[in-house]
Amino acid sequence: MSARLAYRAAAMSSRTSRIALALPLAALTFAAACGETRAVRNDEYVDDSRRAQVRGRLSGSSDGLLVFGVDRSRPPGNAGDPGGAGGGLGVNAYLWRATLDTLSFMPLASADPFGGVVITDWYTPPSEPSERFRATAYLLGRQLRSDGVRVSVHRQVRDRNGAWVDQPVSPGTAAALEDNILARARELRSQAIAAR
Repeated sequence: MSARLAYRAAAMSSRTSRIALALPLAALTFAAACGETRAVRNDEYVDDSRRAQVRGRLSGSSDGLLVFGVDRSRPPGNAGDPGGAGGGLGVNAYLWRATLDTLSFMPLASADPFGGVVITDWYTPPSEPSERFRATAYLLGRQLRSDGVRVSVHRQVRDRNGAWVDQPVSPGTAAALEDNILARARELRSQAIAAR
């Protein structure tokens, strides 16, 4: 019995020492794999174009994907942003707010300000209880442009059995929503400029 206990104790001690050696080795391997580091030399800051290259390499370009909503290429709270892109948004702030305002009559299912997608839940107009609509808006960039938003609308009608059946949507419905969003975004932008 004591030989069995001694064997287990030796095996546990051996496993513990292996784990104690493996943890620092794993931590060093992980730290080394995190990325290449180097010091930025003074000659890289000779002129502004080189400084911009370093800044772009460290924080990403201002038109790309934002990680955790942080855009370090612009000062925080930049009110003079001509495109109206918010500091923490991955899309144009005026288009984002205008999209939420325009689609506010429908219940909101999902809103992703970093990816620029707004998805509504089904909405049944009070005048037509046997019909319902759902919309998805895609914000396509950080600039306030006429092609910066795309809306897709889905329509369903209740059949005789009470089941919802997909039906085509009037061709101008999505375009009308896009126009309303763009008009509201322009209005918000002009209000912001007037408030300065």
